[in-house]
Parts: sequence; structure tokens; C-alpha cells
Amino acid sequence: MAQVSSIFSQLLGLVPRRLFDAAVARHGGMRHARGFSCWDQFVAMLFCQLGQAHSLREIREGLQACEGKLVHLGMTQAPSHSTLAYANEHRSWQIYQDLFLALLEHSRQQLPGSGSNPLQLPGKLLSLDSSVIDLCVKVFPWAKFRATQGAVKLHLLLDHEGLLPHYAVIHRWQAR
Repeated sequence: MAQVSSIFSQLLGLVPRRLFDAAVARHGGMRHARGFSCWDQFVAMLFCQLGQAHSLREIREGLQACEGKLVHLGMTQAPSHSTLAYANEHRSWQIYQDLFLALLEHSRQQLPGSGSNPLQLPGKLLSLDSSVIDLCVKVFPWAKFRATQGAVKLHLLLDHEGLLPHYAVIHRWQAR
């Protein structure tokens, strides 16, 4: 029998737990945790971002809807909205900044050819790209630029050293 993981679970699997735990330990994130760990908060807030939730209650209801599957994400139960609010207010945001920087470095090390620059340029090589991404107006009505078409414009600065985006801006595309 084949085992299948949700996309959300696969995304969480990309975050090495040792990097997360190190960031939490550095900033004392588990002090006064009382059953709601930093990992639980991270899962809830990532769910918020990916699910485009607009409130803490929406996060709770979304996580409650998949209550049986939360164990696979490393959570025991969906948190209440007051627990989420308290954690967001009192836990150090530097935990997640450190996690981002550690993940960025971890990702750079995983890429092929990391650290080698065959062109031997005197400085850092960056490329700027500007692309239009077509969207469906029925799904994204805010991105409408023609009667039946929608789009956003992506400006991306790519760092060739690690082959990762250095900077990205997405905005509504205005046809001229």
C-alpha cells in the first residue's frame, strides 16, 4: 500500500527540525509555552499563509477541519484563537528570522554547484527579470486588467551564486 503525504506535510518536511529547534533554543521560545510549542505556532502560521486565512478563528477552523491529520504535522490538536493570539504577541519573532536565514543557507548548500562560479567574475552576478503571470479573473478578480483576463507582474532579482531569488516584488499588472 502506497503512503501519500499532503502537500502541506511535504512542505513542512523541507524544514529540518534541528534548524528549527536551534532557533527556538537560541531565543528561549519554549519558555512559558504551556502545551503550545513553537512548532505548533509555526505550523499554524504557515497554514495561515498558504491558506490565505484572514483571522485567527479562520486558522483554528481550518486546522480543526483536518484534526485527525494534525499528528502527521507534529501537532496534537488545533489551537484556540486566544492561544494563537497570545503566542503571536509574546513569542520572539527573531526565532522565525533565524529559521529563515538558516533555511536559506541550508538551501544554498543543497543546490548543485553551490559555491563554485565558473565565470570568475570580479563581483556578484545578479539578474533582473520582469515577467507577467496570467491569472484567471474568476478566481482572482482583484488582478483584472482586461474584460476576461487577469495578471500580476513579477520582478525578480536572482542571485547566481546560490541560484535563489535575492528579491521579489509581485504587483497588479496595468496594461498600457
